[in-house]
Amino acid sequence: MSLIGKEVEDFKVQAFVKDDFKEVAKKDILGSWSVFFFYPADFTFVCPTELADLADKYEEFKKIGCEIFAVSCDTHFVHKAWHDVSDTIKKLQYPMLADPTGALARDFQVMIEADGMAERGSFIVNPEGKIVAYEVTAGNVGRNAEELFRRVQASQFVAEHGDEVCPAKWQPGAETLKPSLDLVGLL
Repeated sequence: MSLIGKEVEDFKVQAFVKDDFKEVAKKDILGSWSVFFFYPADFTFVCPTELADLADKYEEFKKIGCEIFAVSCDTHFVHKAWHDVSDTIKKLQYPMLADPTGALARDFQVMIEADGMAERGSFIVNPEGKIVAYEVTAGNVGRNAEELFRRVQASQFVAEHGDEVCPAKWQPGAETLKPSLDLVGLL
């Protein structure tokens, strides 16, 4: 079953961000674009490479009005402990959401019940709180922040220009397609 168009359930979680704890709730994501970036666990091997890749692009995400939320089933205390001992994790400026009960992971359908942790899932959520794009990969395969950024830009473009679609490898400023019934008949 597809999650496209699914509205994110109401939530309220603790987060570790910028050397502090804070609460993040659904109301905080409404009105702007966001990426929920699920990863299996703190103190692991692939996860810090992905989180660092996102950290390197974070300012670009912010410039296009998109907040990043890293999410694992660890507590906010574990996020802080990882931050305190890892030079890589110290670079993160975006919120690390704590999901120790797995409620968010279940809502986004990435919870691995037997392991008590989440799959690697990247979800683009529009300002109305609905999922417009997502990707879930195996735990041993890292993701690419540059491609995720491109997909956020494409999602924003089509939200603004509903009669146009973005072809493969589309970048801002590149040509788009305008589907028409005439073209459909040619396929």
